[in-house]
Amino acid sequence: LVLGINWPIMATGLKTITPIWMAVFRVAGAAVVVITIGAMSGKVRVPPRRDLPMIASLAIFRLAGVFVLVFTALRLVPPGRSSVIVWTTSLWTVPIAAIFLGERMHGRRWMGLTLGITGVVVLFEPWGLSWDEPGVAVGHGLLILAAITNAATSVHIRGHRWTITPLEAIPWQLLGAAVPLTILAWIIDGPPLFEWTPQLVWIVIYQGALATGTAFWAQIVILRNLSAVSTNLTLMGVPVVGVLSSAVLLGEAVTTTLAIGLLLVIVGVAVNLLSERTVATTGQKDPGGV
Repeated sequence: LVLGINWPIMATGLKTITPIWMAVFRVAGAAVVVITIGAMSGKVRVPPRRDLPMIASLAIFRLAGVFVLVFTALRLVPPGRSSVIVWTTSLWTVPIAAIFLGERMHGRRWMGLTLGITGVVVLFEPWGLSWDEPGVAVGHGLLILAAITNAATSVHIRGHRWTITPLEAIPWQLLGAAVPLTILAWIIDGPPLFEWTPQLVWIVIYQGALATGTAFWAQIVILRNLSAVSTNLTLMGVPVVGVLSSAVLLGEAVTTTLAIGLLLVIVGVAVNLLSERTVATTGQKDPGGV
């Protein structure tokens, strides 16, 4: 609910705040929350040198880069549609892992990937887009790039052996994203001289404290108690909530193509996740090998 409802909230905030400053407020606020939680639980520690390249990769690409891409796209694409396109991260992970980690593609993975990409094509509606409006194509492209960047860093994480826990690493990732983002925002947009209305203050607090800081911490706690497959299957509710909340709060139309695209993406992701669970549970390779 927190992550899904955040899509229309982000879109509302971006009417006042520039994309880069929104990214700064989100990661900086989250850093405060996560460091506070880590300090209270005694989990704050300086990361060893071995983990620094991974932390830098996640800070620059998964946090700073993805947030700027998504926030820029949200000025061009409705939030409900955006939430679905960004959710295709799990689909792009499959071919990237096959290329860089040697994970083989089998029948179910091809099926899931095909269904998901079909859903993306439906969401794009290339037959109905106003291609003479550059913002339409650019916005969708930025969202796809954000999803692929997320997928690439996920594969990077999968191939790395951590010497610290995720909760111990997250504060440094957030700080590593906040510093370059702040410098970039100051250079490109200047100081954050926005009209700080009560609504805008609430939006900024929601971004940092709830949508990033608390959500990051909650997902780590959940992953310690539930399987990764169960967690990710449950999180497929995020784009559903994103579409519905955008319709309720911002009046975004839930068109037939949006509904079909959402369904295809969710089914495609579910097929891939359930395929991984089958392999993990049986300890055997599916036909074609994994």
